[in-house]
Amino acid sequence: MPKISPLMIAPPLIFAGFVVMAGIGMFRDNPNDLPSTMIGQPAPAITTEALGDYPPVTPEAMATGQVTLVNFWASWCPPCHAEHPKLLEMAREGMPIIGVNFKDQARNATSYLDDDGNPFAAVAFDPQGRTAIDWGVTAPPETFILDAEGTVLFRFAGPLIGSDYEQRFLPQLEKALAE
Repeated sequence: MPKISPLMIAPPLIFAGFVVMAGIGMFRDNPNDLPSTMIGQPAPAITTEALGDYPPVTPEAMATGQVTLVNFWASWCPPCHAEHPKLLEMAREGMPIIGVNFKDQARNATSYLDDDGNPFAAVAFDPQGRTAIDWGVTAPPETFILDAEGTVLFRFAGPLIGSDYEQRFLPQLEKALAE
């Protein structure tokens, strides 16, 4: 009887493992959601390094006594440009928004805000993306809803535009504002 090498068995076993993981992912409650371990937790710290002359993010900015948004963005990000008018509108309506510019160059980011308007009450500069890692951000833009005490209530990956914004983000924001 021929001896079977473990190297012959390993590839089919690895493939079977991938198939099982894909099957589990396809049949979870909402396969389009990106779960966040931050939900229900105090918001992680944000770097105090400010972007240019814009106000820095302070610990007090995270727990303002009212619902606050934390928006991760970059000047090189087309979806960030697409959502920018919505952020400006929300800021005009009184929504406090903290901006975290990450993996960007300071001169590009400040030029962007100078040219297109600044919706942020405070702006952190995170060129290496360390704050983004602490928050579990996968790619810009991502927006978090914080309650009055600075607890993360909701994470929204993607631009604040379109039907996804209207169907998923707005109901969560309205719920947070009602509490």
